[in-house]
Amino acid sequence: MSHRLLRLAALLAVLAFVPVLPARAATPELPDRIAAAWQRDKIYVDERLGPIPDLDRIRAEAGTVDFAVYVALVPRTPYTREKLSDLITLLQARVGQPGLYVVAVVSDDYWSGMEELYRPGGLRGRDLTSVQLDDERYRDIVDDRPGPQIVRTIQQAATAYDGRPLSAIPAGDLEPEDEPRGPSVTDQEDRTAFTGMGVGALAGFALTLWLALRRRTRPAEQVPAGGSPVKVTVMQAKADDWIKRAQLALDKVDQRRGKSVKVLDQRDDAYRRLDAARKLRDGQPDDLLAVTGAFVLARQAQRGASGAQVLPPCFFDPTHQSGTTPVSWSDDVEVPACRKCVRVLGKGETPYGLQVWKRSGLIGREHVAYWTLDPEDSPMVATGFGALSDDLPQRVAQVQDGVR
Repeated sequence: MSHRLLRLAALLAVLAFVPVLPARAATPELPDRIAAAWQRDKIYVDERLGPIPDLDRIRAEAGTVDFAVYVALVPRTPYTREKLSDLITLLQARVGQPGLYVVAVVSDDYWSGMEELYRPGGLRGRDLTSVQLDDERYRDIVDDRPGPQIVRTIQQAATAYDGRPLSAIPAGDLEPEDEPRGPSVTDQEDRTAFTGMGVGALAGFALTLWLALRRRTRPAEQVPAGGSPVKVTVMQAKADDWIKRAQLALDKVDQRRGKSVKVLDQRDDAYRRLDAARKLRDGQPDDLLAVTGAFVLARQAQRGASGAQVLPPCFFDPTHQSGTTPVSWSDDVEVPACRKCVRVLGKGETPYGLQVWKRSGLIGREHVAYWTLDPEDSPMVATGFGALSDDLPQRVAQVQDGVR
């Protein structure tokens, strides 16, 4: 008995000298932090971000509309990458008020995001997505700062809300026009060396078409000089943004009752494109061709799910606006091009095009226009990202399944 008492006394003595640690409150999740901050200021800027330009401009634009505007500016994190499509819904549920909800995410100086317009009960109007699709210059807005995009989104929401006309986009908010670029001697020498390599036995219409492009296009037109490929991280962010937009649009279609045969066909086609986009994004996350293909397919899926016509991409640069104008590029080849590239072609120049890295020598590398690569190596090259043939989703599925 005495031994037990001694042990108990020793245990109590030890506990008496153990410091009492203060309880730590769990860090609130991102939706809770944003919703709490919105009670004080409807423009939330994450503390991890530096100074944000155009905040006053965003506030001023928000004051011109008849509905509340909630804006959150946050960095790209694993949470925002995976949960961005749900974040708007979670925030609106916490705030519980109608209005425009915008979440803008930054990664490597590239801003993207999601937005949703919630109307008071019983109030009807246009869908925000349909207004954005009708806004021809919307995708030409600069993405290196959040102000121009958010201001335009507020204007689009006002059009959807009460039908007011969209104002013109200031020139300072638009990407600068591409300057014509002349060929260099090195480019011509590289092109001459390239065309002398690897012209083998290629089968199929698309491959024959590519051989015709290589054979008939002048060296100076194939590889314009200047610039460099876009960062893979930038295209990853753009692809992720459009994949989430496409899924949200498809969710709305799935919730709709009494869908017509046409709507069902558009939905099924959109799902095929979205599935292919996800396969490219997840299967080859660091390949510029793959993530650009994911961006193109997801953008088409969003358009199709929203009821808009699915257009081919611009052949020269699929990150441009859709290729709405067919143009003759060589003797017998016609390709779709965006307005920007049509203007360059009208001056007798070949558009700069999407540039990608290509090995040069044993350890070096150079950037070339994507269409100069071997079409057998990538379905994106073989189809011009879907500009030459609209079977890119099927080709991606075949490649993923090990079939070429």
